[in-house]
Amino acid sequence: MSEVIIVGSGIAGLIAAIETSRQHVVTLITKAELSESNTRYAQGGIAVALFADDSVAEHVADTLRAGAGLSCPSVVEVLCSEGPARVRDLIRLGVEFDRRNGELARGLEAAHSRPRVLHAGGDATGFAIESALVHAVRSTANITILEHTFVKDLIVRDGKVAGVEILNEAGEARSLCADAVVLASGGAGQLYPHTSNPSVATGDGSAIALRAGAELADVEFYQFHPTTLAVPGNFLISEALRGDGAVLLDAEGHRFMQAVHPDAELAPRDVVARGIAEQMAKQNGAPVFLDASALGAEFLKERFPTIDAACRTYGFDWAVQPVPVTPAAHYWMGGVRTDEWGRTSLPGLFAVGEVACTGVHGANRLASNSLLESLVFAWRCASLLLNEETFSKAWPAFSKSEVHVLPAEENSAATPVDRAALQKLMWETVGIYREASGLKRAAEQLRRWRRDGATVSDCETANLLDLARVMVAAANMRQESRGAHWRNDFPETLQSFQHHQNFRREVSA
Repeated sequence: MSEVIIVGSGIAGLIAAIETSRQHVVTLITKAELSESNTRYAQGGIAVALFADDSVAEHVADTLRAGAGLSCPSVVEVLCSEGPARVRDLIRLGVEFDRRNGELARGLEAAHSRPRVLHAGGDATGFAIESALVHAVRSTANITILEHTFVKDLIVRDGKVAGVEILNEAGEARSLCADAVVLASGGAGQLYPHTSNPSVATGDGSAIALRAGAELADVEFYQFHPTTLAVPGNFLISEALRGDGAVLLDAEGHRFMQAVHPDAELAPRDVVARGIAEQMAKQNGAPVFLDASALGAEFLKERFPTIDAACRTYGFDWAVQPVPVTPAAHYWMGGVRTDEWGRTSLPGLFAVGEVACTGVHGANRLASNSLLESLVFAWRCASLLLNEETFSKAWPAFSKSEVHVLPAEENSAATPVDRAALQKLMWETVGIYREASGLKRAAEQLRRWRRDGATVSDCETANLLDLARVMVAAANMRQESRGAHWRNDFPETLQSFQHHQNFRREVSA
């Protein structure tokens, strides 16, 4: 048996742990409770071509269209063709998807040509998946669970990842050795002050991979969910609501998305987010409104029980009145560059889920493809690790595409980084809109900050600083608008930029 460390406990980490433990000894590390992850808060469902009037080819086409020319067709084919079997595996593991008349129920979401999105508990899909998988993990003998444990850095020996450095709740540091490390640590929504992500989403996996010398890809593409409640915490209002007929209204109660895109409220997420941002600018920053009142109180409570409860908690009777909404950072298309088996550019290191950049999402993720991506590629990663020859084979060479090399890390700046100031800077300069002057200001300010402190919170903020620097560099270099990356000074989509931008950092000896 080999030792495998898995970092993160969302759907990707839990699936990887369950499957890999069939043959290896697994240590699953999570910095909060086992059940705390982006997966838990996912209201949207899983998009999968399971129905007679749908096809893998149509799902592939929708995904490629949303990706704005940057999705990798062969990897998208893997996602969509293997998705049905993996969803059936989830059902076998105890996930109870919603049914109608005994058959799996399905919904329509933005940019899908057909209804193909499965939900569980109405708008509690992530919670249902997380609960079932946590139960399976806790019932598996070969998995050691380390909760409230922070992975500070990767251990690299002779060019290969050999383990991790961790901090426990008391701030005590120690090293864990392994034959392979799988990053499944999620996204980096805490780069921004307004995000649908939980507080644990500080991009730790991507940051430690970058510091160890692994490549990151597509980091300039951050998807902003169009509709979160315009209240502290930015509670997510699922896109499925607009799929069921809810509409967006300006401050005077008029629909405005019809003039922005032919699909109106069901346009791709980046289009809807920019449409809302532009309308808010016309209203001096006041939020727009989402009107679901036509759907009726009974339907809303049954179909969206989590959102219904949240709206009432915040004092909104959404069955009667429109609720104020605003865009917020939601999903990172970029991350640690991988192949179709989860292998990164650094031998011994794998990445699955939102921390990874498989090439599936391209410049803009298709709604409800994220849980599917985590599921499919975590399973593939585990199947590779279960192969007896995996650890003895030479690590595959990545493509010869250009890699931008960042200078080795320096920490000599005078001012310690402040997380709130960093988030504000990112929102203003690398948010829904970007332009050269703002990106220059961001780069200059980021250079003036240094990593500081040794607590878990300090390390998280330092990770955000590392990722902010590479994201600003990537956004500055992509002098076009494509998918979730919009440049006010370069509004056209250009053929010359139809390629991925890859980055790695020089590692000091």
